[in-house]
Amino acid sequence: MDADKEQDVRLARVVAGGGRLRALLLELWQRTRLDWSFVSDRLSVTFRRERSLGSSERRFVAETLYGMVRHLRRLDAAIAAGSRRTASRPRDDQRLLAYLVLEAHLPVAEAARADASLDWGAVAGIDARIAAERKRETRLALGASLPDWLAARLAADWGEDAEALARGLNQRAPMTVRANLLATTRDDLAGILRGLGLATTPGRWCDTALIVESRTNLFGLEPFKRGLLEAQDEGSQLLADLVAAPAKATVVDFCAGAGGKTLALAARMAGRGRLIAADVDGGKLEELRRRARRAGVSNAQAVALDPGDGDLPGPLAAVVGRADRVLVDAPCSGIGALRRNPEARWRLAESDLAGFAARQRAICGRAAALLAPGGRMIYATCSLLTAENADVVEAVCAARSDLRLVPLVDALGPAAAPLAGRDPRFFEVTPHVHGTDGFFGAVLERTA
Repeated sequence: MDADKEQDVRLARVVAGGGRLRALLLELWQRTRLDWSFVSDRLSVTFRRERSLGSSERRFVAETLYGMVRHLRRLDAAIAAGSRRTASRPRDDQRLLAYLVLEAHLPVAEAARADASLDWGAVAGIDARIAAERKRETRLALGASLPDWLAARLAADWGEDAEALARGLNQRAPMTVRANLLATTRDDLAGILRGLGLATTPGRWCDTALIVESRTNLFGLEPFKRGLLEAQDEGSQLLADLVAAPAKATVVDFCAGAGGKTLALAARMAGRGRLIAADVDGGKLEELRRRARRAGVSNAQAVALDPGDGDLPGPLAAVVGRADRVLVDAPCSGIGALRRNPEARWRLAESDLAGFAARQRAICGRAAALLAPGGRMIYATCSLLTAENADVVEAVCAARSDLRLVPLVDALGPAAAPLAGRDPRFFEVTPHVHGTDGFFGAVLERTA
């Protein structure tokens, strides 16, 4: 048993016995469920307040809270299986104990001593019961703790691959960083981190991706402060590479947010050409500017967009019909990023998808006007739902006769074939196949 596992078992026994740590976890869980806000924000506030918690306790609290969010329906199904009373509702303290049992942190016998009202052997056997369910949607909904509507969507869109995908989306994401090519290389960065006692593994698909295996506060590291690295999933790095900007190109990141892909684009452009990062959120653009200064980016300009259909700001108006590349990393449901934001599944409703798709089509229409003849728009999401991906691309192409879909291999060459999705025309990476978050991309070219 490794050291972390030993600590988890020890702390699980402490929680089962009651006391401060158990009360803290239940408080965090109940506050999270009020509005399904970001778990990371809840933890940040709590850890600033609870300064007496050690590093092992913080890690245990964080992983337990994330785990309870990820496995809510599975936990409730387990409690129902072990309940000795009909129609009894699961209690939060039972959910906490059930999570610890299912994660093998707490023996069944100790859970029984903490709460004798449940058959903890039946609780521990829930996965076998779920696996025996005949209906795929039910196995998905309970096994991966998804809302019924999302389980049905994944089953319809992904067929036999849906269960493997759902399990992948329910795992803890690795800590992946991008080596900033303006300041270092991946190999050199790995050496620097090794000198700090941190083990790393190269990403499988992108030559800037590095997986940090050692637990650490990434943002407190000196290499981070010096701009040598950025936290970024390997799939997100690949999406930036999908832009494939020509030398000295004019590139627009039309939904730049806080600039993760903007910085990756700037590094690939080696500081040459022109890069305009646009977004409707001024606060995120300020963060982008701070990150760009730290990363040594000199060719990017942050520009605020009108959130409606108003006139484009001056820097964008000046490149209408002249941009070589436009990246539209569109606002979406975020289903592909459930590893990092598991609470999102409980905030979403199926009715939200139509609104996302309508907004995505509108953004694409606005962004396409920037393209020069022969220029390419890269439409991207961190969703894995057809309604936000292929359906939007088809609608955009149908609405604009001057756009044509460029198949992935034609856009990037044969080496990109492993990154193609079920429809080989599209870029599509997933946790169960590629080990990344889930991302979709399509390349649309403006005809002359």
